[in-house]
Amino acid sequence: MVLVCASIFVNGWTDSPNAIATVISTRVLRPKTAVILGAVFNFLGVLVMGTAVAATTASIVDIGTGIDALVTLGAAQLSIVLWAVSAWRYGIPTSESHALIAGLMGAGISLNGISAFNWESIQRVIIGLVVSPTAGFLLGFFFTRLIEIICRNVNRRKTENFFSVGQIISASLMAFSHGAQDGQKFMGIFYLALVVGGVYTMGSGEAMNIPLWIMLICSIIMALGTSVGGHRIIKAMGIDMVKLEKYQGFAAEVAASGSMLASTVLGIPLSTTNVKATAMMGAGASKGVGSVNWGIAKEMVIAWVLTFPACLVLGYVFATVFRFLFSLF
Repeated sequence: MVLVCASIFVNGWTDSPNAIATVISTRVLRPKTAVILGAVFNFLGVLVMGTAVAATTASIVDIGTGIDALVTLGAAQLSIVLWAVSAWRYGIPTSESHALIAGLMGAGISLNGISAFNWESIQRVIIGLVVSPTAGFLLGFFFTRLIEIICRNVNRRKTENFFSVGQIISASLMAFSHGAQDGQKFMGIFYLALVVGGVYTMGSGEAMNIPLWIMLICSIIMALGTSVGGHRIIKAMGIDMVKLEKYQGFAAEVAASGSMLASTVLGIPLSTTNVKATAMMGAGASKGVGSVNWGIAKEMVIAWVLTFPACLVLGYVFATVFRFLFSLF
């Protein structure tokens, strides 16, 4: 349980700053204010949006119950924490969703082989991983251009004031949708740990009825993680990769949060980092491809690509080693 809580905290620390990067880069909110806003709405997102994504995440692998299963699940969480903190050290946003799913799959393989996979849940995961970056970029580009068309004859000072307020609302929605997506994923893993430990039971195909106390713990831990800051990632996303005007930031946040909330309702886990970053790229590219620092974007893409195989291998190795060590006692 400690490792599960650690991975939730790290997600709030290293991933949820993506949700507030835009509102800081456009200078609508100061960093401390934005972090508080992000923490509050992450908290609400975990509590409000049901358990469809949690059920999908918790059923990706079947590791059974007992000590071996608990050790295997703990190994998957350790792989997430190590990978995320390593990436944070260099200010590179990574997808904790990719890390979580890959770590679970690697740990599951070490225990039960490929037969551990629930292919229906994995199919939903693949849909989210493939569709989210493309959808984020295209929607970010589309909403930016739409706003430019609508506001082309409006006084610029009026639009600045409007989108300053609009960005506070859209950043709140972005943080809320992050909590709804990533909060649910880790909520599902928290519940799975209790099922594996024999505290709760969850039959095949059974709807997940997560107690309120688990939702509260997960939301509080994630909010605490967000409050720590993650300023390096905010700088990489909101300053180094692309500089957006207020209306572009608003468009990127609406595009990303809308995609994430729709996927949450459908029970499809997706990478909140990928969606937000590509939406920001799309919004920036609306003024020309030169508006995006593609060198920084390339570093992010490489990190995203490496996350899945790296965490799958880490999950497999940690689970195998840990079970061997526990067998000696």
